[in-house]
Amino acid sequence: MNAQTMILFVDDDKEDCGILQDAFEDFNAQKHIHFEENGEKALEYVARCHTANALPCLIVLDLNMPRMNGTQTLKHLKLNENYKHIPVVIYSTSLNGIEKDECMRLGAYDYIMKPLTYQECIDTAKKLYELCLQFSGTTSQQ
Repeated sequence: MNAQTMILFVDDDKEDCGILQDAFEDFNAQKHIHFEENGEKALEYVARCHTANALPCLIVLDLNMPRMNGTQTLKHLKLNENYKHIPVVIYSTSLNGIEKDECMRLGAYDYIMKPLTYQECIDTAKKLYELCLQFSGTTSQQ
């Protein structure tokens, strides 16, 4: 896997992950996404990636997860010198202004709503992939 164009997607909802995986497959980019189910596992994965010198170019965090939620995970990432440069997008079912403001204050790059339709999911997957390409300096699909 080319870590330069890899997205770490963190969400405990297996159905949401499966739908997003399908959306990435629709435009042949499934090799560019890795899934973890909570913040603790995400931080462990990022640590392994750091050891291998292969950090993801983008991290997408669901807000409501067990063990360590998205806000807590965001704090940990942004306080770590090795990871604070990685852009983080918050991915949530609600557009709570207070939550959004808090996440942006903590260093989130963006806060997006979970899609309601499959077409919106494909559009979201493409947006995330384009952000990944932008952050990695890549101009075309690998």
